[in-house]
Amino acid sequence: MATNSSACSSYEVILGLALVLGAVVHLAEARAFFVFGDSLVDSGNNNYLATTARADAPPYGIDHPTHQPTGRFSNGLNIPDLISEQIGSESPLPYLSPELSGQKLLVGANFASAGIGILNDTGIQFQRVVALIGAEQAKRLVNQALVLLTVGGNDFVNNYYLIPYSARSRQYDLPDYVQYLISEYKKLLMNLYNLGVRRVIVTGTGPLGCVPAELAMRSTNGGCSAELQRAAALYNPQLESMINDVNRKIGSDVFIAANTHQMHTDFVSNPQAFALALARGTIVHQADARDFFVFGDSLVDGGSNNYLATSARAYLPPYGIDYPTCQATGRFSNGLNLPDIMS
Repeated sequence: MATNSSACSSYEVILGLALVLGAVVHLAEARAFFVFGDSLVDSGNNNYLATTARADAPPYGIDHPTHQPTGRFSNGLNIPDLISEQIGSESPLPYLSPELSGQKLLVGANFASAGIGILNDTGIQFQRVVALIGAEQAKRLVNQALVLLTVGGNDFVNNYYLIPYSARSRQYDLPDYVQYLISEYKKLLMNLYNLGVRRVIVTGTGPLGCVPAELAMRSTNGGCSAELQRAAALYNPQLESMINDVNRKIGSDVFIAANTHQMHTDFVSNPQAFALALARGTIVHQADARDFFVFGDSLVDGGSNNYLATSARAYLPPYGIDYPTCQATGRFSNGLNLPDIMS
């Protein structure tokens, strides 16, 4: 997800997902690695497209080995990169990269594009592989390959909920829309199967209502958007059920569901277990924090209201009685506040 939804995964969430998926990948003994999805797995395709959904400027890429923006909607590596590390392979190049030819194509290709959803055609992109290396070699390559499929979030945040009374929200109520997405997703999976794909990791959505951009736009009390959380709660179980049904139909566990929603929830509900600090729904790695900017209300105000014409001020006792100076500082606290403690 990009632009309106933001690439919300922290490095720790991505790493945790990659480690879990990496274990699955080893079992599959995959050869080539193909990626389909949205901004969470885009490795730079949108750099070659006429779109505003781009990650070609800082701070994207600040923790990448090159310390440069690469088109990944991440501060560094993304999920496909880390899965590639786990299987001892090069990370697949964006399919639009001029470098993707010859032997590089045998590693696989990344077809992900920020903004894409279930309701965009994905399977047809394999035809590009056929055009590049020929039908027979493409069939062998695809049959032995690992495929990562990460779509779904944009169908909610950048479609159904993009604007009030969106076309899709007028067409469907939420439960019916979820069923429609699942039915379209099933067609997509069967298209991939019919193209010869036999090892597919399918990720669900994370907690859509807790994405920072959605918090900024929809939250009224600092909590996650209840409506988007409802959408994720309806969608993810039905996706897993549909995947199980498809596997039963074809008689093999071709499609593997990865519960990314639960992984995100684990990080948010127990951040200390992962060496994280949690503030107002945003995950910060304690060892990697740089400049620290704070946005919020009185819970995190360090004294800004002292300089404003407002009655909402904390410049008199008993505020500050337990602060190191034992003086009121403008913090709405008897002592230190959350930004102080995080710092």
